[in-house]
Amino acid sequence: MINMQFHGVIWYWRGPAPWFFVTVPELECQQLKAIVRSVTYGWGMIPATVTIGKTRWHTSLWPKDGSYIVPIKAHVQVAECLFEGDEVHIRLEVD
Repeated sequence: MINMQFHGVIWYWRGPAPWFFVTVPELECQQLKAIVRSVTYGWGMIPATVTIGKTRWHTSLWPKDGSYIVPIKAHVQVAECLFEGDEVHIRLEVD
């Protein structure tokens, strides 16, 4: 199990289905890359439990451009009053 904490800025992706994300910093990405083969369920996706503020949810980290990104679900944005450009503290758990 990996437990990590980091800060990141929320950014918006306008793809076919728009999403908000936080990019995992490089040091933490290296830790994730070391275990990806044992935890991925395909396409490099890594199941994780994420906490921002008082909100905790299950999601998957997405690989992007050699890094990983954390999707910030709509219910989390509402519960924590989050917007694009906000800096957040993320607690991340990977089994």
